[in-house]
Amino acid sequence: MHACDQPRIDATHAFDARGVAKRFRHAAIFGALDVLTPGETMRFCNDHDPLPLLVQLKSRYGDALQINYVQREPGAIVVDFLRTA
Repeated sequence: MHACDQPRIDATHAFDARGVAKRFRHAAIFGALDVLTPGETMRFCNDHDPLPLLVQLKSRYGDALQINYVQREPGAIVVDFLRTA
């Protein structure tokens, strides 16, 4: 089971990229991360490992964003992005 298909009871905000057209994904992700306040988490769900995106995020947000894999299996990638500043 994909970790994003499990219900959440905490304040983690889900972002399921599987339903977003590829040409809009990065812009939508940046927009979602830009509105997070420090201490909030966005749980990112995808069908592939977003390595190029992670490089962009580290460049754009630096230490203001923590990146933690929750699930990392073929076809089921879940990453928590914690806004720290």
